Amino acid sequence: MIDEVLVEEDVAPPKNRMAITLLALIGALISLYMTLHKLGVIGELLCGTGSCEIVQTSKWAVFMGVPVPYWGLAGYTILTTLALASLQPRYQESRALRIALVFTVSAAFLFTVYLTALEAFVINAWCRWCIASAVVATLLFLCTIPEFRRLGRT
Repeated sequence: MIDEVLVEEDVAPPKNRMAITLLALIGALISLYMTLHKLGVIGELLCGTGSCEIVQTSKWAVFMGVPVPYWGLAGYTILTTLALASLQPRYQESRALRIALVFTVSAAFLFTVYLTALEAFVINAWCRWCIASAVVATLLFLCTIPEFRRLGRT
């Protein structure tokens, strides 16, 4: 029994899941910053030459009655929790957790594509924080490709 425990502990989590965890945390921090701005805790957004205020005050900054940064914070927080759980040896082979990761990342990526299209073709303005979140969501999707493959094998 001790040998089984040692073998289980020696198995490192897949590197893509470590990357997913880090990226999800970065996304959560970006969304937290945007949420604090939306709540009025932070005054002006530090955006440099971008058009953050235009994007954040547009009618598209609310989705289903909820400000978009709140959606981002909730999504990235859920994803961070799932990713942290997936690093635990006892959950590394969990099909349910793998499905949850794939679904959550895919939903986040599709939502990001939608929001980026709005910035490009409807609002005609770019928010650097939104772009940063879009980059994170895209990298998350790329890091999740091995999970798609693992789902196909089980």
